Amino acid sequence: MDRRTYTFLLLSAAFFFLYMSIRAQVVPPENVEENAVAEVADEDQPSDGDLDSTSQSDSSPGELSSEANDDETAIASTEGSDQWFTIGSMDPASKHQLLITLRNRGGAIERIEVTKRDSEGALAYRRVDTQTGYLGYFAGTAASKVDGVRVNVVGPGTPAAMAKSDQGNTGIKVGDIIVAVGPTAIQTPADLRDSLSKTEPGDTVTVEILRETGPDQSPTNLVFKANLSQHPLDLVRLARDGGADQIDGNISRLSCLMTLAQVGGKRIPSGERYLKPLGEPSNQFWTASVNTADDGRQTIELETTIGSAAMGEIGGEPVRLKRSFTVSPSTYIVDMDFEVANLGSQPQDLAYRLEGANGITLEGWWYSTKISPNFSGAAARDIVYRTTADGHQLISGATLLKDERSEPEDPFHGIFASDSSDSQKDLKYIGVDAQYFAVSYLPEADESSLSGFSRAEAMIVANESAVEKHKEKAVNVSFYLNSENVRVAPGEAFKQSVRMYAGPKEPELLASHGLGDFVYYGWFSMFSSILSGLLHVLHSVVGNYALAIILLTVIVRGAMFPLSRNAAVNAQKMQELAPEMKKISEKYKDDMEGRLKAQQALQKRVGFNPLAGCLPMFLQLPIFMGLYRALSVDIELRQKPFWSPTGWASNLAAPDQFMYWGDNMIDFIAGRGTGWLGPYLNILPIVVVILFITQQKLFMPPATDEQTAMTQKMMTFMTLFMGLFFFRVPAGLCLYFIASSLWGIGERLLVKKTLPSGKHFNLDDDGDVVDALSVKKKPDGKQSLAERLVNQMQQKQPEPVPTRPNKRKRPPNRKK
Repeated sequence: MDRRTYTFLLLSAAFFFLYMSIRAQVVPPENVEENAVAEVADEDQPSDGDLDSTSQSDSSPGELSSEANDDETAIASTEGSDQWFTIGSMDPASKHQLLITLRNRGGAIERIEVTKRDSEGALAYRRVDTQTGYLGYFAGTAASKVDGVRVNVVGPGTPAAMAKSDQGNTGIKVGDIIVAVGPTAIQTPADLRDSLSKTEPGDTVTVEILRETGPDQSPTNLVFKANLSQHPLDLVRLARDGGADQIDGNISRLSCLMTLAQVGGKRIPSGERYLKPLGEPSNQFWTASVNTADDGRQTIELETTIGSAAMGEIGGEPVRLKRSFTVSPSTYIVDMDFEVANLGSQPQDLAYRLEGANGITLEGWWYSTKISPNFSGAAARDIVYRTTADGHQLISGATLLKDERSEPEDPFHGIFASDSSDSQKDLKYIGVDAQYFAVSYLPEADESSLSGFSRAEAMIVANESAVEKHKEKAVNVSFYLNSENVRVAPGEAFKQSVRMYAGPKEPELLASHGLGDFVYYGWFSMFSSILSGLLHVLHSVVGNYALAIILLTVIVRGAMFPLSRNAAVNAQKMQELAPEMKKISEKYKDDMEGRLKAQQALQKRVGFNPLAGCLPMFLQLPIFMGLYRALSVDIELRQKPFWSPTGWASNLAAPDQFMYWGDNMIDFIAGRGTGWLGPYLNILPIVVVILFITQQKLFMPPATDEQTAMTQKMMTFMTLFMGLFFFRVPAGLCLYFIASSLWGIGERLLVKKTLPSGKHFNLDDDGDVVDALSVKKKPDGKQSLAERLVNQMQQKQPEPVPTRPNKRKRPPNRKK
């Protein structure tokens, strides 16, 4: 392995080690009873098993919850039936790019699925952590009267909604009870997931359901046939639905919750999520209705009332909260409107709190190469924002966790407060950032800032004590915004609007919404942008990103061939000088200064510059690092296969995942985040290491002494050790390393043939330098002036230090 590649490996490994060593911790709000593992955020919030007792409403999406309490002395809708609603669609004909599931308990978002289609009709962004077939999201709960899973929601355009029965019925409906999928009987939501674990997209399965047709009639048994699809990317989801990438400690909590932040002089206390008399906002029931416009826009309107019994405890009068979510076809934007109305008889000073999204996809957190513009590093989920004063900022999820563990009494990370300057409160955007996707609040289309907010803080949505070591980067994070305090007259209301972007980190798309800084290439962004653009051009020609990466590597290495050739020539000179340098070392082994001067004199005599081999390496480093970052960040590589979409290396943005071995290896080796290698055996990184060692063995000069031999052994050992760090490198990066190494081997072999014939230095029988290759003997056998100078410098020895002669007594004269 040449010095260029070796230095690149060292830099990459050093960065990766620093990245993996970041530790951080945070605690959930101390006054909220939260389950640490895959449960809903509050102890009053039903778990999977508890939902059954409150989920038997027959209301379908679009109907109002009938459980609202009209008595303004109480909090409206504190009891009732859980209902789920959807806006958007998975149906390609609708052209919607999002399918959003909301729940009336909490009046907020439970799930966002990205349903955009590509030019061939396939999902543009699917889940990459599973290859199983997708039937639909049901928010399923165990049925109470029979064995089965109750269907609480069916998204439009999902395979479940498009299924056909033998009796001519179309679509599984809300309220149906799934009792079997294929030959597998279904009793719990886990059974439903397991029944699909052996399926693939495109498979047809039979789904047996029980459907109630009337209050006095027995349920009808129906059998549907459903054509399974790929899993759409669930960009936002509850922690309990996180799949294999979920970690202990993350909490299931609805996204974009709303509650009152201030009533008169009473504010939400520092470090808490809500005013205690009003209760946990995720337990507040809202009435809901869904409307569809002629242009395909869908809006859900939600409303709840907080009566005098609760408001009186904090010195207020009844208040009504309204909010709406609107999605339009062909966009990732969700328009949100908020209204706070005073139902009392006196003016009130009111403000509301709006939480951000949480539960953003964790895909690949144990191998992702996300980096941060800050020295604090990045996690799988980070809070990002921009203000006029601070510019673009990233708050790592790992940092939030660390801060909460160190200061549990203050679990929130301040962004700005009511007493901050205007430039600090001039908020351009704020959101949650993942490797390839983001969910961010934006100002309205005709506004430049998110005005009307007096406070912003970041937080974790996790039980910090349950988050294991080495899994901190997967912690769940979110934020909140407090609106400015507004005096509202009786019977009046104040309103505010915010847009939310929920979609992929496509550079051009983000830039169109003012979110261009979400894509961060690092220090070599200029090179990354150029190389990324070239990669896309090559893909448009060859139609395969794996082949495009190989061609890009060839183009880059070919353009740098002159520099590489000079480096190879310099290495050849160094190898030829090795015996003479060894002699100098032996001669001056106890005189370091003399040895250095003698070596420099020798290099000067023969015209050898040791720095000439380093210059190409430094010139190539920005290009190599830029290409490395381009391949790490580019979302276009996500879910693009090496060859087959369903076979090995089906996602170039992830390790090739040749074989799952997580169940057969110890956690230290195969754990997600805790293991050195990860839960999959990967083939491409092994090929990379083999090629690195091959380069090293082929082109490293033979050892001339024990010290050099030991150094070479250490380099071989370090190359193997680097394989541990590169074992989880995405397949696209491995292809780059493989192509680059093969080019390097071929290049060095070619350079050897293109070097001038003979040696670069003429040596005598003892290996001493006689003259440079350019110095020729005269025909008459006499030496040239250059040759005589070389020989004179070679033969010149340091003058001996004068010593005092021995004084011996002259023997006395002897007489003859």
